[in-house]
Amino acid sequence: MRISAKEDYAVRAMVELARAEPDPLKREQIAQAQSIPTTFLQNILVELRHSELVEAQRGRDGGFRLARPAATITIADVVRAVSGPLATIRGARPPALQYDPSVESLKDVWIALRASIRDVLEHVSLADVAAGKLPAAIRKAADKPENRE
Repeated sequence: MRISAKEDYAVRAMVELARAEPDPLKREQIAQAQSIPTTFLQNILVELRHSELVEAQRGRDGGFRLARPAATITIADVVRAVSGPLATIRGARPPALQYDPSVESLKDVWIALRASIRDVLEHVSLADVAAGKLPAAIRKAADKPENRE
């Protein structure tokens, strides 16, 4: 799986908003804190607003804030908001694939891959990352030496 710059920036921006919760942050504050190009961040924030993950507050004291508590927003929510489904094969969800019988079991590989991605991204909230306290299963997997190669 490849995490795009857009997905990485979106998650980092959302974690920055989680850290500031409930106060709004200006786009420039987020961009500077996370070293994200401001114009790129603007487009990401628009997508996050359309997905109802962030709210914009107008005015001098305005900016962006999370639309709901950080503990209820997962990394998967953010990735889906800016990129769509977590795992597709040639634009299709794995269960919808049609293969020749000689490679039909490959469909199960893609389904298992999607499940693995979900097991990680759907179980880590913005609050977890902001606090630096990942769920035990995620921490355990990340700490395995073979996973750090």
